[in-house]
Amino acid sequence: MIFPSLWFWILFFQSSQVSTESNANTSANKIEEKFGDVKYSSHSLDEVAGMICNTISAYEAKVHNTFRDLEESNILRSFMSDAIKEITKVCQAFEVKESAPSVAVTALRTLCSEITKIYILRLCSWMRVSTEEISKDETWVPVSIIERNKSPYTISFLPLAFRSVMASAMDQISLMVWSLRNEATKSEDMFAQFQETQESVRLAFLNCYLDFAGHLERIGSELSQNKTSKEDSHFQNGYSHESEEDKSSTDLPGSILDPHQRLLIVLSNIGYCKDELSYELYNKYKHIWLQSREKDEEDNDVQDLVMSFSGLEEKVLEQYTFAKANLIRSAAVNYLLDSGVQWGSAPSVKGVRDAAIELLHTLVAVHAEVFTGAKPLLDKTLGILVEGLIDTFLSLFHENKDKDLRLLDVNGFCQLMLELEYFESILNLYLTPDARESLKSLQGVLLEKATESATEAVENPGHHRRPTRGSEDALADDRQQGLSVSPDDLIALAQQCSSDLLQSELERTRINTACFADSIPLDSVPEPVKSAYASFRGSMDSPSRNFRGTHATGSPSFSRQRRR
Repeated sequence: MIFPSLWFWILFFQSSQVSTESNANTSANKIEEKFGDVKYSSHSLDEVAGMICNTISAYEAKVHNTFRDLEESNILRSFMSDAIKEITKVCQAFEVKESAPSVAVTALRTLCSEITKIYILRLCSWMRVSTEEISKDETWVPVSIIERNKSPYTISFLPLAFRSVMASAMDQISLMVWSLRNEATKSEDMFAQFQETQESVRLAFLNCYLDFAGHLERIGSELSQNKTSKEDSHFQNGYSHESEEDKSSTDLPGSILDPHQRLLIVLSNIGYCKDELSYELYNKYKHIWLQSREKDEEDNDVQDLVMSFSGLEEKVLEQYTFAKANLIRSAAVNYLLDSGVQWGSAPSVKGVRDAAIELLHTLVAVHAEVFTGAKPLLDKTLGILVEGLIDTFLSLFHENKDKDLRLLDVNGFCQLMLELEYFESILNLYLTPDARESLKSLQGVLLEKATESATEAVENPGHHRRPTRGSEDALADDRQQGLSVSPDDLIALAQQCSSDLLQSELERTRINTACFADSIPLDSVPEPVKSAYASFRGSMDSPSRNFRGTHATGSPSFSRQRRR
């Protein structure tokens, strides 16, 4: 071992009683004294300095070789940190000895500084490699709210493991940088090298976050790809193809298996890093490099991290909403085309159809899933899906305007308008400006189609089936007189229908209303929904209470679109 040879010289100086005066009078020749069979030699200070320098040189070469051999590898051993501690002790022992050669002290300090910097870089490399390693072991088990410190994000253990890796390395780096800081003030050259080390640590810290973001992106992409491949081959030859990897995941109690819910865990992990972990760790360790940077640069670092995770959040959220949009489109097709209604001869309007409730149940399921898995993203996610639902309605209308939706009689028009207002009332909070514009466009094309159908029915009464009694009864006199039905007439009928039925239908389906209203302030809910929700809440307090309330005197109106 090298350390005993260094400590030998320390002990030599501690036991030596050679004074400065005797050193001045002693020649360079060594003096031998014999005690029994053992000979002891005393040396001049110059000879001692030379021996010390030779020992330090040999030690320095061996330490340098050892540390530099490990410089490009992810190897951290206890002897590396032990070596730094031992050299530091030797430096301190030499400094308190007046007889210690200054060249030896300088050499030891330089060696200590160099291997400390190498060790810091090894710690930085270890952070990045360890981050990659832990990212390969996602358990998909949500941690408790205590473990995530009451964070609203339903995260897995992965972000906590990442924080543990970062803290373990950065705590050691912080101590090492503190020891270098004292030496850096002794010369401009050493101070410049110290600043380079600070910058290396800062970049390594930020790159670890970016690496972790990349691993989360990879996990999300793999989930989407695996789900797509499973859907393509799920029932080939009548059998379900389940991989061994999927089966093994059931071995962990509490593990999430559904790919959509796993995407929500990825989103929560991303949001947790973006909103909480980035600020927490940066503020904790920024003192390591803070002295060499301005306040604006510090803010830019955090903003860069947040922007990186925000971009990733958008990408993974798009994967989730795309998967859910396919389900919502299927529900929209069932609602509009496969519900058994012939829109050219629709029955009278009696309320919201079961098909509309089933469509709403699809959004209820998404609401529950996101509320549980990634609550801070609830409004954003539902906003995207609700906008997609209305765009899907428009798309289906244009795709089928010459087929299933070739005709739209007055009853059919009033039915669809009632249900659109029903959706709008319940989903009001999640209607984005674009969604509201799309809704107006949908109402406009429906009005145009209904006007054309009514006019055609008046002009060619023999070509149409006799309508059921209902909204069209109000237009009977006009038809008998051969008058065309105006858009204003249709709008008035739809508004009257909504005024008569919307409030009672909201109360009848109040459980669906409460599902969405529970997650938002009641003040922001439309008045018809608020009334129905209050009725529902009252029933919880008094089971015998009559649920029927007063009908709304008005209803949300839709604007008439100018015919093109």
